[in-house]
Amino acid sequence: MLSLLAATALSCALVVLTPGPGVLMVLHLGASGGRRSSFVFVLGHLAGDLLWAALALVALRWVQLVSPVFFTALTAVSALYLIYLGVRVLASAHAPQTAGTLNGRRAILRGAGFGMTNPKSYPVTLAIFTAVLGDRVELLTISTVPLFLAAALLGSLASGTLLSWLSGLEIVRDTYRRAAPTISRVVALVFFGFAAWSLARTFLYGEA
Repeated sequence: MLSLLAATALSCALVVLTPGPGVLMVLHLGASGGRRSSFVFVLGHLAGDLLWAALALVALRWVQLVSPVFFTALTAVSALYLIYLGVRVLASAHAPQTAGTLNGRRAILRGAGFGMTNPKSYPVTLAIFTAVLGDRVELLTISTVPLFLAAALLGSLASGTLLSWLSGLEIVRDTYRRAAPTISRVVALVFFGFAAWSLARTFLYGEA
């Protein structure tokens, strides 16, 4: 069991570090507003990590409890939220250093909202637990699910903290200051791309 929990923590840590909207937002906030802003965002994002990990575990063990309609609706909400964020980032491209700064409650709420509507989170998290547990899915019980959730959150927090620290490095902030408008536009385009991808995957190809 300990080896499975360790593998879960490591896998979730690696997922957080893979390129995606969440990584870009942490780097964007850290470079424009400092490590505190990006770290508070990471803390809020953990609410989304917990939600997706719980849903993945339930779907893996008790798939009949999770309705496909729920994921279709959540995909639409996620895509709209990413489009909204992309528009905001584009609007702030002329002065991203001020527009990109979030502190305290705003950063927590933005992180939570972002984490709960990140379109890559569910399929990737489900794939992680499937790979880690394999044919030992029977180990998932009411008493062990909290252990796997804790391991997932530990891995996510560790990698999120690392990302936040990297975002505050002087070389990252200098690069951001020199090319802020271009970086902001690239971030916005990536958000639009993820929104389009998640909508196409669900409504054109019928993937939950």
